[in-house]
Amino acid sequence: MRTADDIPLDRLAATALANVRTEYPFHLLHLAHGDDEVLAPRALHPVFHGAYDWHSCAHMHWTLARCLRLRAGGEHAQSIAAHFDARLTPAAVAGECAYFSAPGRATFERPYGWGWLLQLAAELDALAAAQPAAARWRDALAPLAALVAGRLLAWLPRAEFPVRAGTHGNSAFALLLSLQYARRRDSALAAAIEQRARRWFGADRRYPAEYEPGGDEFLSGGLCEALLMARLLPAGQWASWWSDFAPAGPALAVWLAPVPVADPADAKIVHLHGLNLSRAWCWRQLRPLLPASLQDKAAHAAQEHLQASLAAATEGDYVGTHWLASFALLAARGESVDGC
Repeated sequence: MRTADDIPLDRLAATALANVRTEYPFHLLHLAHGDDEVLAPRALHPVFHGAYDWHSCAHMHWTLARCLRLRAGGEHAQSIAAHFDARLTPAAVAGECAYFSAPGRATFERPYGWGWLLQLAAELDALAAAQPAAARWRDALAPLAALVAGRLLAWLPRAEFPVRAGTHGNSAFALLLSLQYARRRDSALAAAIEQRARRWFGADRRYPAEYEPGGDEFLSGGLCEALLMARLLPAGQWASWWSDFAPAGPALAVWLAPVPVADPADAKIVHLHGLNLSRAWCWRQLRPLLPASLQDKAAHAAQEHLQASLAAATEGDYVGTHWLASFALLAARGESVDGC
């Protein structure tokens, strides 16, 4: 059985490079104000065109940055650097900022794309610390990251209720992705994330895991919530929270077993491969904090979920491969519970 320690980083990097260079098909989510704004994706999004849609392009760039940090001398390191030099320029990022700033686009890519953009910014920050030449990419992206962080900070106090569905609107996952950037660069945003997460999730009890998954979910709403709270609460306080939150035995078993993917060529059903990979990530991160009786089960579940869906990240139809590499990398190489 393949383990997280022998994940083919070079293959994931190759997939991400191919994705960001693939301009079509492109699923365009675009509010146009007139005929003059009906434009090609590369004209609308000078940085994040390719990889099927804006948010997938953002997290494919995160995949490339993470692979470059983990393997500076990897097979694709030079190609990644050349791609970043071409895309992550001040002029291109200014074009992205202009798109975000146009009337009627205040909710564009909220919250999923926002979270991945901030996660990319945090990853470039870490990459620059290890490889100083990467500072030019970090600095180029900084204005867009600041714009998105400001929008998230303004939105959170107005978001009375969380979105718990395991798709793009999921609130816990977006905050997980945003938290590392906030802690590095924006203390006000970090405080807002903690305040809102505690309000949304602090009193949750006996999560109904038997209701997961929905037919096109790529996240476990419950496990993402548990991981977010683990990153915000002191260990002892989280243990108490988990004791109240954890599903009853039969429901908990739902989270421990990988889900089947009946048709990976279907753009929605293939989301379930992402569910398996994101569950693997959550279980790996949560395992050290769990009660001793659950730790071995969590480790086994993480391996089974990874084994079930890892191949889908680099093989199969583009409706899956354009985004799954990021989730495979999270599952295989997620870092400590304090960071993504």
